[in-house]
Amino acid sequence: MELRTLEYFVAVAEEGSFTKAAARCHVVQPAISQQIRSLERELGEPLFERLPRRVVLTSGGAALLPHARDCLAAAAAAALEFAGRAGLLDGSLALGTVGGLEGTRVPRLLGEYHRRYPGISVRLIGASSPSLLGAVREGRLDAAVMAPPPQGLPAAVGSRTLLEDRIVAVLPAGSRAANVPMPLAEAARSTVISYGPDSGVHAFIRDAFAARALRLDIAYATNDVALQVALVAERVGIALTSHASPVLATDPRFVVVPLEPAIRLRKVFVWRLGPRLGAPLRAFLDLWTELSGIPAE
Repeated sequence: MELRTLEYFVAVAEEGSFTKAAARCHVVQPAISQQIRSLERELGEPLFERLPRRVVLTSGGAALLPHARDCLAAAAAAALEFAGRAGLLDGSLALGTVGGLEGTRVPRLLGEYHRRYPGISVRLIGASSPSLLGAVREGRLDAAVMAPPPQGLPAAVGSRTLLEDRIVAVLPAGSRAANVPMPLAEAARSTVISYGPDSGVHAFIRDAFAARALRLDIAYATNDVALQVALVAERVGIALTSHASPVLATDPRFVVVPLEPAIRLRKVFVWRLGPRLGAPLRAFLDLWTELSGIPAE
C-alpha cells in the first residue's frame, strides 16, 4: 500500500469524482482508476460505488478513509521535521491579512518564521475578511488572518483564534465620560463612521443593530480605523470601531466608550483543511502553537 495510492484514494473520496481527483493530483484519470483498482484488489473489497454521475464510498472505503488521512498526515509531518532539521525547508506561503494586526502577535510570528525558514518566500495580501475567506476556500491563499462571519466558519476551514475583540464607540473629547456606555439606540441616532459592507466587521455591527430593530445608517464608510478616528476628531460624527486597534491608544482628541449591549467578535487564523498541508503552512502552524500555545479549533 503506497502513499501515492492513498493520496489518490483520498482525492477521489473528497472530490466524489475520478475526473476531479485526477485534476487535483495533476495526473490523467486512467492512472487514478488503475491505482484504485489495484488497492481494491489488495484489500479484497470495493472501496467506491460507481454511480452514473459520481462515486461514493462503500463501507470498506469509509473504514479506510481515516487511516489513509492519518498515513498521509504522518508522512507529511515526518518530511517537514527532517526538512527543518536539515535547514532545507523552502517554498512559499501566501497569507491574507485584514487591517489592524500591528498590535497582535502576527508580526512576531512572521519575524520568527523568517528567521527560522529564510528559504520560504512569504507573500502578504491585504483584503476584506469575506474576500480572504473565499480565497482560502478556493485555494488562492494558503491561509489568512480575518474576522469570521457571524454565522461561523465553513466546515472545510480550520481556524485558530488570534484575539477576542469588541466594537466600541469613539466620540470627540469632552462629549462623554469614558465609563458611561452608549446604548445602541443612541448610536443609531448619531452620524456614524464605521466599516463598509465589504468588511467582515460590518456584519457583526449590522446584525447587532438589527437584533434591536434599529437601523444602521453609516454616513462615512471606511475600513481605515485611523481615518475613522480622524473624522471623529474633526467632529464629523462618532466611530464604531474595533477596540483592539492600536490607533485607539490614549489621544486627547477623542474618548472611547463601550457599547450597550456589547458587540463582540474575533480575529482568527484560517486555512483550508485537506489530507496534506503544504510544508510552509504546517511550519507556520507549528510555530504558532510553540509561541502561543493556542490549539486548533
